[in-house]
Amino acid sequence: MKTTLQRGRVALACLSLLSVSVLTACGGGSDDKKTEAVEKLGETEGKVSILAWPGYVEDGSNDPSVDWVSAFEKDTGCEVTSKVYGTSDEALNLAKSGEYDVIAASGDLSLRLIASDEAQAVNTDLVPNYEQVFDFLKNTEWNTVDGVNYGVPHGYGANLLMFNKKSFAEAPTSWGAVFEKDQLAANKGKVTAYDSPIYIADAALYLMKTQPELGIENPYALDEDQLAASVALLKEQRQYVGEYWSDYLKEVQAFETGDSVVGTTWQVIKNSIENKDVDVTLPTEGATAWNDTWMLSSQAKHPNCAYQWMDYILSPEANAQATEYFGEAPNSPEACAKTTDPDHCDTFHAGDEAYAEQLWFWRTPIKKCLDGRTDVECTDYAQWTEAWTEIKG
Repeated sequence: MKTTLQRGRVALACLSLLSVSVLTACGGGSDDKKTEAVEKLGETEGKVSILAWPGYVEDGSNDPSVDWVSAFEKDTGCEVTSKVYGTSDEALNLAKSGEYDVIAASGDLSLRLIASDEAQAVNTDLVPNYEQVFDFLKNTEWNTVDGVNYGVPHGYGANLLMFNKKSFAEAPTSWGAVFEKDQLAANKGKVTAYDSPIYIADAALYLMKTQPELGIENPYALDEDQLAASVALLKEQRQYVGEYWSDYLKEVQAFETGDSVVGTTWQVIKNSIENKDVDVTLPTEGATAWNDTWMLSSQAKHPNCAYQWMDYILSPEANAQATEYFGEAPNSPEACAKTTDPDHCDTFHAGDEAYAEQLWFWRTPIKKCLDGRTDVECTDYAQWTEAWTEIKG
């Protein structure tokens, strides 16, 4: 079911987060949310409602051979209902409805859920399978605030550089292939870029490595001058871009037909392309990336079944099935041992800390600079969204 792999990670708006604090626990209900972690679990409620990216909660209804939900229901007695979303902004609005117990959130959403009190802290001691998760995925900046954990990691992947070898005398090793005029000119109209304001971070990362005088230390922490420089680079790139993509299948088709010959991509997209001239690389500057978090709604009506789900989806068997099906790195060595493809974790560099250190996982840009600066105000995602509209014209 390839359509479930389409990942529209386009956040159209963002709250201006000046600070994120942990609030004291209250009772249930949409106006009286629980934000503190529970100390112990009670009896399961018999059902759980899940909000997630396509391909994360498969029960066999889309493909009879793809089902990790039925085993969960049988083992726990918690009946699963689920809804998929296409953008992080859509997910934020749906989460506010209070209809969902668990939410799969990317780094451009997780802090917004915390700041708007739509997520409650998670007691990882009540999630036994959390212990086996790769250490570098624990207590991350996109799901942990002031030492308080708000979720457990699902899987992760990098935003890579894909290219058609026939269009290059030598295989490119730098993001300069999509940002430098002299390199772009040869492929004008056949360059592609990810269609989202978060793509501004890709330009910022390139400038961080190539123009240190700009003082960029974190591609998600841009003051007005740094944002302006990133926007200028993307406006220059715009005249060479043939198509922006957010649809997984459209990029596959574009590289198959030759309509696109270079641009940003995910490993799973490369794996789906039959054209043997198409290759992929992690550029020398590093790359942006994602790591999704399973978060517990502050309005959860079925928190005990929700905890059961979070533990189950971290189990080696379920995590292996879900991440291999979607096309991303599993979250533990035990899950790697359970993948159908014995090379899956090598392909996606699962557990490779040296590789992960080259990645800048998505975070929501906020006015309080994420790089620690206090003498300047950074730009937030609302400003990035406005800039992205300006870039595309």
